[in-house]
Amino acid sequence: MTGGTELLTTGQMGRADALAMESGVPGPVLMDNAGTAVASAILARWSRRPVVVLCGPGNNGGDGFVIARRLTEAGWPVRLGLLGDRGRLAGDAAGAAALWTGSVEAATPALLAADPAAGEPLVVDALFGAGLSRPLDGMALGLVRAMAGRTVVAVDVPSGVHGDTGAVLGDAPTAALTVTFFRPKPGHRLLPGRLRCGELVVADIGIPPAVLDVIGPRQWDNGPALWGARYPWPAPDGHKFARGHALVLGGGRMTGAARLAARAALRVGAGLVTVACPAAAFPIYAAGSPSLLIEPLGEEGDFAALLADTRRNALLLGPGAGRTPAVRRQVLAAVGSGRGCVLDADALSVFAPDPAALLNRLHGACVLTPHDGEYARLFPGVTADGPAGDRLARARAAAERCGAVVLLKGADTVIAAADGRAAINANAPPDLATAGAGDVLAGLIAGLLAQGMDAFGAACAGAWLHGAAAAVFGPGLIAEDLPDTLPAVLRALKAGKPVQPA
Repeated sequence: MTGGTELLTTGQMGRADALAMESGVPGPVLMDNAGTAVASAILARWSRRPVVVLCGPGNNGGDGFVIARRLTEAGWPVRLGLLGDRGRLAGDAAGAAALWTGSVEAATPALLAADPAAGEPLVVDALFGAGLSRPLDGMALGLVRAMAGRTVVAVDVPSGVHGDTGAVLGDAPTAALTVTFFRPKPGHRLLPGRLRCGELVVADIGIPPAVLDVIGPRQWDNGPALWGARYPWPAPDGHKFARGHALVLGGGRMTGAARLAARAALRVGAGLVTVACPAAAFPIYAAGSPSLLIEPLGEEGDFAALLADTRRNALLLGPGAGRTPAVRRQVLAAVGSGRGCVLDADALSVFAPDPAALLNRLHGACVLTPHDGEYARLFPGVTADGPAGDRLARARAAAERCGAVVLLKGADTVIAAADGRAAINANAPPDLATAGAGDVLAGLIAGLLAQGMDAFGAACAGAWLHGAAAAVFGPGLIAEDLPDTLPAVLRALKAGKPVQPA
């Protein structure tokens, strides 16, 4: 899968800088372009006011010297504070500092005090970039804490945010604006770092896009640019059988979960959707949407008989299914069929006593959709405190372990494939924290699988559509609203227009 906005790790971004310089773009030019881009973003958003630029001892600080110079040239009153000794600046940062003709003060919290006449200054945080790897302490920590309540513009990332994981190392300011360069980083999309960035601007500083062919990034921002060219729009000469047939396993007690999932599969375009349910619950399911096909399960072999019809090409098990031996056997039968298969909720938790019984049987057409609790039960040892701590690394480790696509649900959902591809979904509003929303997501993915999308593409598209529908509906959302809001999202997507939140 190609297309979409690549997310570069800090190591990959360093490689991009090096390749740009090898191609003939001098380092001082890259730094000047970066600082000028930040200054331009400030000038476009605020009126003239006092500015304090806090510069660190590395290249992020060099960008700060350029920012201070450009704002001064624009007539803004600027004070520059340096953390460390000016004489110890090296390379391009030293060159940028040499071009600054103003005074250089020691970076202390006192610099941020309001001027009685001019008011609160705008603070430019050019202390540390995305490569910071240890918690802030000492004066650096004091400066970051002194930014609380101020209007902050962060250079690359807010100081203290880890560029690869989004972790906050000690503390970090909450910026109104963050300007980064060439491509975003995972830390701009993962929590809690994303919440510290404010508005994110990605500036072109002259790095040739061709460097991406050498770097080969394997993680992207999730959005239509990543999978839209492969979205399964109905063909003019198509028919319902060409749009796939999703089979959803329904439970006997929590019947709403499977009904939500089945309705989502229909809304997203599956030609037919069958719900297989315990015979005793048949009247409940049959009284629901008349668009759904309902199959009662009486005997143990009934589910296997349904699987025998290979036209049912996408399977969804888990929502409201229950954690019973029968469900366990049905999941293994579904996985063993080799078809596209979405496993959610109970279909995952039923294997908590013996995860390997499931993980060793999965294949590349399967999509697992655990939340953090289900993840911990299914992948013990690969947790937030385990060997791969951040969400991106955890999702990738799980996908590699089981050979399937893993969608690790959360406010910063990560979708990972077994071959290392990953996408971070950042469009989900907090309104999605409501009962049944996960069932709808599982249904969306199953409906896209039924229409022929590959497992990674279906999981990415389903996650984005889920978040977009929630944003369109807005406050007051309940799970039932999501499938019925989806058509507005699909209309905008098909027309190539932005989705308009409520």
